[in-house]
Amino acid sequence: MQSYPSYLLENAVNQLSKLPGIGKKSALRLALHLLKQEQQDVADFAQAILLLKNEVKYCNVCKNISDTEVCQICSDTSRQTDVVCVVETIKEVMLIENTGQYRGLYHVLGGVISPIDGVHPSDLEIESLVQRVKQGGVKEVVLALSTTMEGDTTSYYIARKLAGCEVTLTTIARGVSVGDELQYADELTLGKSIVNRVPYKN
Repeated sequence: MQSYPSYLLENAVNQLSKLPGIGKKSALRLALHLLKQEQQDVADFAQAILLLKNEVKYCNVCKNISDTEVCQICSDTSRQTDVVCVVETIKEVMLIENTGQYRGLYHVLGGVISPIDGVHPSDLEIESLVQRVKQGGVKEVVLALSTTMEGDTTSYYIARKLAGCEVTLTTIARGVSVGDELQYADELTLGKSIVNRVPYKN
């Protein structure tokens, strides 16, 4: 068991080790690094985290994170507003944007259906997607979900919910291997998968 010369150091290590991918050793290294920094630098770091937690909003339209009620992407008049790309999380929005191959809008579900993990359709932003489509103006919905069982289940559920709506359903081409999570796809593969999307088939 690690022995710490200070309770304050131990407390900082315990908090930092709660971050994903950060073990006790890495947390100790980070804590000691922060201890060496100028007071203002550490204050700026802490303030940035607090602002992120307290001030960040979720876009009223697509549920992406935003500094304002409507995010920069939804506010961009140069975007193709009749195409909506459905993704699991904010990470996928950033990944697809980095490819430079897509100029439509997004809808962030907040995850995928996974009963074994306690995630049900009502826990996700599926109903808001359905309402968005029913309001009109959306001609194509691109299902850009991971090619896992959970991703495919979610795509199928969305397709059923949108049945009867006058909208074309497409999915990313299988340049992304079956069983892959989208966040691990490289930008070139992901970009081609978006460009070469195909009609969705249940």
